[in-house]
Amino acid sequence: MLLYNELQFFCRIPLLVALIVFYLFTGLAFSDVKDLSPEHLVKDNKGELWIRKNRQKTKIMCNIPVLPVAASILDKYKDVAECTGKLLPVLCNQRMNSYLKEIADVCGIHKNLSTHTARHSYATSICLANGVSMENVAKMLGHADTSVTKHYARVLDQNIFKDMQKVNSCLSELAI
Repeated sequence: MLLYNELQFFCRIPLLVALIVFYLFTGLAFSDVKDLSPEHLVKDNKGELWIRKNRQKTKIMCNIPVLPVAASILDKYKDVAECTGKLLPVLCNQRMNSYLKEIADVCGIHKNLSTHTARHSYATSICLANGVSMENVAKMLGHADTSVTKHYARVLDQNIFKDMQKVNSCLSELAI
């Protein structure tokens, strides 16, 4: 996964960098970010900021805690919300995907990057790789159940290793 600073170096449009990072840290699809408005930002009783909205595609509610990096992007573009009623100034999906393909070429990445790739990266690299349960990832992505989420989730070697360490620990306690 490219780092934020690397994206800024390779990218001619700072807005594109901000949007891709926002996709990466929220897991939202392009159509959901495009329609994101201030009413979708909710603070819970502990003061934590959440994105709560029905997905454009499925109409299923997604509940996403807003991580600090995503919050800083929302803050950077808060004037847009005041003027347009939308939280972010979104480029068209075709243009964004075209820029991402250009970035991939420059970086020597042999994968078809798109805004939707960021959604998959959120599920795998941000959530599952850091121990978030499949059920919680499904809820954040707005999936009805985990069967759809499993298509997003690659089996991560590090998770296999962690699970097998638990097995090994249990077996060593049995003195086998």
